[in-house]
Amino acid sequence: MPPKAADKRRQGQGASSGGKAGKAGKAKKRDEETSETGEDGLTARAVVRSPDQLRLTEAELKAEITRTLTADNPHIPRDIVRFSFIERAYKLVDDMDQTTIHFTLNGYLIHKDSDEGRRQSIRSSTEAEQAPVEEKEAPVEASAEATEEAETKDEEPTEEAEAAEEEEREQAAEAAEEAKAAEAEEPPLPKQPEKKLANQFNFIERGSATYQYPLREKGLQTDPAPIENFSDNVNQWCIYDAYMEELERIEKAKEKEKAKPVVVKKEETHSGRKLSYVEPPHSDSLSKVAKAAKIAERMVNLNTFDDIAQDFKYFEDASDEFRGQEGTLLPLWKFQSEKTKKLAVTAISWNPKYNDLFAVGYGSYDFMKQGHGMLLVYTLKNPSFPEYSFSSESGIMCLDFHSEHSHLLAVGFYDGNVAIYNLKKASSQPSYKSSAKSGKHTEPVWQVKWQKDDMDNNCNFFSVSSDGRIVSWTLVKNELVHMDVIKLSADGTTMQGPEGLQLQMLGSGTSFDFHKKIDYLFLVGTEEGKIYKCSKSYSNQFLDVFEAHHMAVDSVSWNPFHLKVFISCSSDWTVKIWDHTIKTPMFVYDLSTAVGDVAWSPYSSTVFAAVTIDGQAHVFDLNINKVEPLCTQLVVTRKKNKTTHIQFNPVHPIIVVGDERGLITCLKLSPNLRKMPRVIPPEADQTPWVKRG
Repeated sequence: MPPKAADKRRQGQGASSGGKAGKAGKAKKRDEETSETGEDGLTARAVVRSPDQLRLTEAELKAEITRTLTADNPHIPRDIVRFSFIERAYKLVDDMDQTTIHFTLNGYLIHKDSDEGRRQSIRSSTEAEQAPVEEKEAPVEASAEATEEAETKDEEPTEEAEAAEEEEREQAAEAAEEAKAAEAEEPPLPKQPEKKLANQFNFIERGSATYQYPLREKGLQTDPAPIENFSDNVNQWCIYDAYMEELERIEKAKEKEKAKPVVVKKEETHSGRKLSYVEPPHSDSLSKVAKAAKIAERMVNLNTFDDIAQDFKYFEDASDEFRGQEGTLLPLWKFQSEKTKKLAVTAISWNPKYNDLFAVGYGSYDFMKQGHGMLLVYTLKNPSFPEYSFSSESGIMCLDFHSEHSHLLAVGFYDGNVAIYNLKKASSQPSYKSSAKSGKHTEPVWQVKWQKDDMDNNCNFFSVSSDGRIVSWTLVKNELVHMDVIKLSADGTTMQGPEGLQLQMLGSGTSFDFHKKIDYLFLVGTEEGKIYKCSKSYSNQFLDVFEAHHMAVDSVSWNPFHLKVFISCSSDWTVKIWDHTIKTPMFVYDLSTAVGDVAWSPYSSTVFAAVTIDGQAHVFDLNINKVEPLCTQLVVTRKKNKTTHIQFNPVHPIIVVGDERGLITCLKLSPNLRKMPRVIPPEADQTPWVKRG
């Protein structure tokens, strides 16, 4: 058989075998499809749906829903303020980072230069070397030679081709038998254990990178200094003339100083009164930096007490929403000075113009421990150090700011003197002070109150003392002029004098308060427990007498909203609310210990606070509970310490409490303790004051 025919037949056999293999593959694929879909062509796998899957109609499925993504981050903080040292002011920060990460996926790819990449590349190369390589070069060469022989020879008999094929088959069978025998004789090589690869899905090259703020470019351009050529001739006469001009200037300055009045105080005797004119102090070099130093000090304190300032401004007790009948007091700042540790807080007064400023008087309530006194003026902006500090020889018992002239501060001392401090003057001594010649009290002054200016626009204030005198002090031409308004007398108490004379005893006043609307009407509390309703027009008799308490009346105060109501507290453990037209109290509260002070709130007619000597503060709201306080909280925790005074801030929802150790504690009222009263129209205002709130 010729070789070309043999090749053609061989190709036909290969094609037929290939066609059979292709038919077998199609049949297998068809069987697999049949196993998946079934004979009837339906899907064999059941569709599993969640029971809470939403079923939509065709119209809803076809509806297009548009979502717009913007580059602005809706959760980014707004209105962040930072201090600009260039402009020396607080500025809003505009350029905020808007980047938000919506999707993060950790990849499993490994860099080929990393440690893990090198290990895996070495492992794969070693496995490739160990695997047996089957080389089939001989059959390829044989087939190549056969094709070459087939091409060279044009015609050969078919019988020779068949014989050659048979020989090849026999040789292949013999080679297979020899290979099986060799495998049987030689034992198989032991399999090496496969090494487990690391979990490439959990492998992450961890690294951290801090955010680097971009540097701001700042350029400066300066002009060169101006240059000017100057030339002159200097001789001895020019030097002499310059010295003479300087001497003349010094002599003129000395003559001007001599022309000024040398006497600091100039006294004039008109109508028997002495008038003094005090020159203002010369400006010191340190006063130039005082303002800048104060600003820097306040900035440092605001940074130091930043958490307290944030609570004062923004914190509200969320638990008040779930308890309508109770409230809490949040402690804020504490004011204390080293000079006042052994002194008691005897008076507190808020400034009417500057809501963050308040004055504190220090002294002693113990008769056997009397010494010096201190007057400190604090501000909420600087809790660490007082704004003003004044020292006195006698203890301070009371003080009061002027309602119109906020720089004037009236003070009463334990030795019976009264004085006026002017905060505008940088002087450690009071601007005006009484003396034995000008009618000072003979006993401690327990309270002072400013009144409206008189007809001549002179400032005046009143004082009450244990000597039974209520004195009006008027500032007339830089001098304090006194006038006794009324003298208290103890009813039914007389003392046996010499030669059988009966001497009437004077009452001891401890507190007083003027009516908010009626100028001539005022109340006076005494050590005997009585409260006198007095008038400026009558100096010999009282308008009314209330048998209020069994011990000394520590405080009495008119309600700022209702003209008939006032409150009083005493050491007999009680706080009483009165109507001045009725002799009996409307409300009586027993606090189980001596009450040091009581104060009305400036925002509601039914809210008042009291402090007791056991260190507790009590806050009442008659509109919510007429029987019990809404809050009773311990303010002073140290033993042998007592709370003495309490005052509401006129604007902010805070109170300040003083104790016997010289500590001032600032507390914030929770929302339940500062509820505003209901607004009632005037035509419907016919209900009692307690129900109005």
